[in-house]
Amino acid sequence: MPGTARSDPHVRRFPDTTALTEALAADIVAALEQGLRERQGASLVVAGGRSPVALFEKLSGVELDWRRVWVTLTDERWIDATSSNSNEHLVREHLLRHAAASANFVGMKNLAAEPAGGAATSWTAIAPLPRPFDYVLLGMGDDGHTASLFPDSPALGIALDAQQPPGCVGMRAPEAPRERMSLNLSALLDARHIALLIVGSGKWATYERALMDGPVEQMPVRALLRQQRVPLAVYWSP
Repeated sequence: MPGTARSDPHVRRFPDTTALTEALAADIVAALEQGLRERQGASLVVAGGRSPVALFEKLSGVELDWRRVWVTLTDERWIDATSSNSNEHLVREHLLRHAAASANFVGMKNLAAEPAGGAATSWTAIAPLPRPFDYVLLGMGDDGHTASLFPDSPALGIALDAQQPPGCVGMRAPEAPRERMSLNLSALLDARHIALLIVGSGKWATYERALMDGPVEQMPVRALLRQQRVPLAVYWSP
């Protein structure tokens, strides 16, 4: 990552999560509609966790040609996809229903015993989606990780190498379930729009630390904040 150049993220602050959800849903729908106008299909890449649940439920009721929309994940825990702790389960439970039930979903989990052994298979499934992805939605942890690009993960250097081709990479989290699969930085940046969704004063403090000088490996979200290839918008509410 050259120097400490900034991508100058567009920060959007909202008084509450309801207002944030309304605005972010509208922006995602606009991006998907543009993709549907310009290509055979549109693609949406989403993070897991609790922060996007209200957004998923909002999107699930939007009237859109979901049959031509492809949905996949930024990262996944290497556990059974039917587990309530999996990101796939979260997306199926809150997004892929109502109007959005007809969307096409591509998960990351496969039969490999560990993520490193399943990375190529995961990317083979995701690679045919319309690219560049129309919209990539990311979150951020208190340690500055995004997707499953965790500080101190053994594969972090490769995952953050923008010279690597887009793909999936096996990662290790500091807490259980430790084995994770993640899109690498090149795949995350193979996008038309990227959003970073953060809620609460604690996450805002983490974001401000990430804007400071320091190693990307210490706070991997810096790789997104310092890149200048893709427009990045930060959506925050208390």
